[in-house]
Amino acid sequence: MTGRIIGTGSYVPERIVTNEELAGVVETSDEWIVSRTGIHERHIAETEGTSILASRAAKRALENAKVAAEEIDFILLATSSPDHCFPNGACEVQAAIGAVHAMAFDISAACSGFEIALSTAQAFIQAGVYKTGLIIGADCLSKLTDWSDRATCVLFGDGAGAAVIRADETTGIIHSVMGSDGARGMVLSCLARSEGNFLNGKTPELGYIYMDGQEVFKFAVKKVPECIHQVLSESGTAIEDIRYFVLHQANYRICEAVAKRLKQPLDKVPMNIGRYGNTSGATVPILLDQLNREGKLNRGDKLVLAGFGGGLTWGAVLLQW
Repeated sequence: MTGRIIGTGSYVPERIVTNEELAGVVETSDEWIVSRTGIHERHIAETEGTSILASRAAKRALENAKVAAEEIDFILLATSSPDHCFPNGACEVQAAIGAVHAMAFDISAACSGFEIALSTAQAFIQAGVYKTGLIIGADCLSKLTDWSDRATCVLFGDGAGAAVIRADETTGIIHSVMGSDGARGMVLSCLARSEGNFLNGKTPELGYIYMDGQEVFKFAVKKVPECIHQVLSESGTAIEDIRYFVLHQANYRICEAVAKRLKQPLDKVPMNIGRYGNTSGATVPILLDQLNREGKLNRGDKLVLAGFGGGLTWGAVLLQW
């Protein structure tokens, strides 16, 4: 028994912020941003929180799968930007969509979150614990962004993507790999809330995203090809059999470098970062939904979903559509 994706959905806020508009907020330009990242614009939430984005993507995934919310056994929300410490975002999604029979919890693995959540869902299904699940990657990074820091504020956007996964006896997830390197975690970090209480007399402070761009770039272009080769090798799958490599959309140059290291043509590495920026845990499911709705995925196609992110974390999932 394996888990098969039977429907996808995505949602981004209506408000689009172009590079030209950002140039009025921080010292930058369209040419500077595009040449370094490939990003032209991003969607930024003005009123919606992470759970609202996630709920709207989830509803679209359920519609696409033709599955009622009451059929969902579990909800996994991969996010680094929940609206509350508790209740968790997955429980808020459960309430919003009416998935009254679902167990729900969040997974925090930054930009690798969707792949790790999908691997977790597969483990539940293989063990016979659950049959039908809803996997969501959603982030509202605009609330964690220092809009005076041009090194980071030009990169991020808000959005959510979702997939319905169901137990299948014939096809679906073939294999997955995951990993982490906590010793290097501070190269990409965001303080949740600092220590503060009546004993130390301090007021808690909230942090913003910090990134050592060069270290993250070097990590990504090395680790993503490695984990893709690992998931293919361990499953006995030839790289030529892969229809698409659906990669975390962090930077055009990273995706380009990964394709080069894999010795694969760039048309097997679809990208939409130009329209959405880096939406963290949402990039892979948003892109997957786009490919699905554009009719680019056919039954039997083999895909590799791969991501990397804060932690440091990484993951790759090999599946058959």
